[in-house]
Amino acid sequence: MSDPVALLQAKRAEIRSELEQLTTPATDAGGISFGKRVGDGTSIAVERITQVAAHDGLQTLLDEVDRAEAKVAEGTYGQCDSCGKPIAAARLEARPWSTHCVDCA
Repeated sequence: MSDPVALLQAKRAEIRSELEQLTTPATDAGGISFGKRVGDGTSIAVERITQVAAHDGLQTLLDEVDRAEAKVAEGTYGQCDSCGKPIAAARLEARPWSTHCVDCA
């Protein structure tokens, strides 16, 4: 298996980069207005809602990476946080930030 610390650090950098892109202020400072017709205001609002959801998902993923790194430091990496059983190597290979086995996920 690859070095989990290096994989987790790379994932952290990727997530932080994506979060930075999402939190960069929009260049369009115009207001959103809603009228009787669907227009630019509606599409801007939908885009912002989508960005908020993406931000929340990325923050959750960053929390999972943080927890996995803490488990490496604790010496419990690869052990399920819920049941204590080993997490399958294939799962850790696919998702190095996994802190739960498939049964508990």
